[in-house]
Amino acid sequence: MPPQRATLLQVAQRAGVSRSTASFVLAGRHLDMRISEDARQRVLRAAQELDYRPNLMARSLRTKVTRTIALVSDTLASDPYAGKAIHGALAAAVAHGHLLFIGETEGDPVVEEKLISDFLDRQVDAFIYASMFTRPVRLPKLLKGHAVVLLNCLTGGARPAHHQIIPDELTAGWSAAATLLEAGHRDGIHLVGKTGENVFAGRERLAGIREGLTAAGVRLAGAIDCDWWPDSAYEAVRRALADGFAPRALICLNDRIAFGAYQALRETGRVIPDDVSVISFDDSDLAAWLRPQLTSISLPHYQLGWQAVGKLLGPASDPAVLRVPMPVRRRASVGKPAVR
Repeated sequence: MPPQRATLLQVAQRAGVSRSTASFVLAGRHLDMRISEDARQRVLRAAQELDYRPNLMARSLRTKVTRTIALVSDTLASDPYAGKAIHGALAAAVAHGHLLFIGETEGDPVVEEKLISDFLDRQVDAFIYASMFTRPVRLPKLLKGHAVVLLNCLTGGARPAHHQIIPDELTAGWSAAATLLEAGHRDGIHLVGKTGENVFAGRERLAGIREGLTAAGVRLAGAIDCDWWPDSAYEAVRRALADGFAPRALICLNDRIAFGAYQALRETGRVIPDDVSVISFDDSDLAAWLRPQLTSISLPHYQLGWQAVGKLLGPASDPAVLRVPMPVRRRASVGKPAVR
């Protein structure tokens, strides 16, 4: 049988003060209640000796504040890479003295409704509504009237009703272009990967790439369409090379595409970066595993989670879309263009 936890009254009795005095000291209100330093020290010492812990459930019933937040996502929590956003949110919640509950729906609206209802029954103070991929969403009706921050998703509209935290994919595209330009590339730059209108990251990255190149008077030489997976990229790049494709630089829309492109280039005798430079996005573990190591623009998952909690629990401000910077991880896959 676990030992009985000490009560506030026991702390007060050991410190030789009233129960209300002990409560004010432990709540940090000794100054405004004019409690002497001697009494404060006695209360703190008594609490430590008795291993006193406040009854948070009782406190929440009195104050209607539970100091808890809930993160509801589709598949964010179960992805080992994107799960870094959970780590960032957890760290920020601890820094703000809150607990973070996590629920995953796998995109099932019935599961989502049940999860949110359960969190509301537990009187969580606020919500983070998150998505594995950056995309437009419709906020569940159950969250109406509650404090909410959107993580890696958007609700659209000229005036957002909630803070929306997303990676700055547009500037990331510009950074990819700038990295190649700084290495001396001005022609033979090709894009690898599909950029459908429904894929937010692809659309934003391509727009940034074009803006960055155009600002320097350079244009993409072409594009190779493929899915965002190694096998599709390998087949597409291999076919293009067999047809006489001779790129000087490839901008791959994610690291998986770059992996497939690496294989195709190597099979045809191209050396990275001596013959072809390669730059990518996401900075997954794959980028550092490849040889040569892949220059990639990082998805700031940890910072996204941290910022979401910060906006949720920090000082009040007008709702806005916050774009979190995506840093360039410079490695060995980008070099000066080969002389031909």
